[in-house]
Amino acid sequence: MTEFHDVDLEKFKHLVSERALRGETMVLNMGPQHPSTHGVLRLILELDGEIVVNAIPDVGFLHTGIEKDMESKRYLQAEVMTDRPDYMDSLGTNLAYCMAVEKLAGLDVPPRAQALRVILVELNRISNHLLFVASTGLDLGAMTMYFLCLRERETILDIMELVSGQRVMTTFIRPGGVWRDVPVEFEKAVRDYVAVQWKRIEQYESLLNDNPIFKKRTVHIGVINQQQCIEWGLTGPFLRATGMAYDLRKAYPYSGYEQYDFEIPTQKDGDIYSRYKVRVAEMRQSLRIIEQALDKMPYGPVVNSNRKFVPPPRSSIGVSMEALIHHFKLWTEGFSLPKGSVYVPIESPKGEMGVYLESSGGNKPYRLHFRTQSFAIVQALPLMLRGLFVADVVATIASTDIVLGDVDR
Repeated sequence: MTEFHDVDLEKFKHLVSERALRGETMVLNMGPQHPSTHGVLRLILELDGEIVVNAIPDVGFLHTGIEKDMESKRYLQAEVMTDRPDYMDSLGTNLAYCMAVEKLAGLDVPPRAQALRVILVELNRISNHLLFVASTGLDLGAMTMYFLCLRERETILDIMELVSGQRVMTTFIRPGGVWRDVPVEFEKAVRDYVAVQWKRIEQYESLLNDNPIFKKRTVHIGVINQQQCIEWGLTGPFLRATGMAYDLRKAYPYSGYEQYDFEIPTQKDGDIYSRYKVRVAEMRQSLRIIEQALDKMPYGPVVNSNRKFVPPPRSSIGVSMEALIHHFKLWTEGFSLPKGSVYVPIESPKGEMGVYLESSGGNKPYRLHFRTQSFAIVQALPLMLRGLFVADVVATIASTDIVLGDVDR
């Protein structure tokens, strides 16, 4: 943290109080390299003693221009960049982008590919929530939680590597289906993981749920109510922690989610502890969905056969001139989408994540925009931080589960 004279007061004087301008309160920088801001987030804190009077988020330190870069690339090339904004839910962003392309192209997805998408996206959701519990515990001094949760997350990353060759940024979901079918070891690896994870969630809860120190640091801290969530566009665990059972997988099912039986966990207090409880409960529901998807897994193709949009199998290139021509055209010219625009939202681990895609009829997006939950959460940070002690700022930021790459696109 740096002191008042290091803060660019001219830039922020319309946001701080008159007391700060008179020197009655202290203005401090927190970040953008502070280890507890979970990325390059800068918070300008106005303090009265140890009490936060105001908090001003200052973003943009990680701006990458991903949206504009994607607009300069063909649709298949651009998908690689969808892994990067929220690297904790790379498959979820893959899915939303591919669904937007499929909606414009009129592409159907085979049932087996739909089931594989659901399994992998739900594994990604658990991985995200595991890192949330790990980092929140670490920020509050519960270092054991960090090691325990990363132990299970490593198994998920091993499964991702098994199916795609990559651990985090897989680009496994493709327009029309998935990149390729999963290997024979996949089902056993996932079932073994699920069997272990049920027991491990109980272990996390035994360490945190009734831990007096953890509850002192999280109960009635960082509160945001249901109306504020709606006004500021906060969905996902934030909204469900205020008592509203809203989940896009139930409200507007996609990718075959209507086939699966699962519940929407809620809490009522809207504080850090409630957000923790919702996420842990969501891990259990994800395990239920994965088990059902494995039990119902159909046989068949894993990608649409429309060669106008989908590359032919590699095995056919050496024996079919038509396949070779399709392969050459798709990888040198790409494909063109009909003129029009779509918005496709999904339920990411953080809430609603949407892709707005507009086509001018060419082989590149005319306009592409991500609606990310992290950006909405950062805007609402002042609501949660006002009136807290400085020590509670770290816990509140941890409970937001933000990724700055998701904010500074």
